[in-house]
Amino acid sequence: MRTNALVLAAALAALAGSARAEEPREGARERWEKLSPQEKEAVRERWRAFRALPPERQAEMRERLERFRSLPPEEQERIRRNHEAFQRLPPREQREILDRYARFREMSPERRADVREVLRRILEAPPRERQRYLDNLRRWRDMSPQERERMRDSYRERRGR
Repeated sequence: MRTNALVLAAALAALAGSARAEEPREGARERWEKLSPQEKEAVRERWRAFRALPPERQAEMRERLERFRSLPPEEQERIRRNHEAFQRLPPREQREILDRYARFREMSPERRADVREVLRRILEAPPRERQRYLDNLRRWRDMSPQERERMRDSYRERRGR
């Protein structure tokens, strides 16, 4: 899972360069010339990783790149900031996020919509209420599976009354 995400990020970066090679973009040569030898080698490595992918995966990534390029500049910048923030996380946290995202993708469309709605409400909540939710979430994650099950049972009992 993490490997796919890392290959995706690397390939998107390489693809940006490869797409520029196929469709020359303004200033591409100048940007390349400004790169250090180490940066040029990193781009070459990402390109090789991209080229090693199956053709259908390459096509999928090209589509994603085009979709990214079609976004408004503000949205592109938001995505870049999120990616940079993700890259600064420790590997353990990156894995957790990727695992959660994989579970999210496995949910039914209805369940995903429910999760999005809950997250939207949390983000729009006043700071105190949002903090209370985050504190509860932290406690929940710290519980053992048995403790979680006891909490679920307790909740069901209260709700059933």
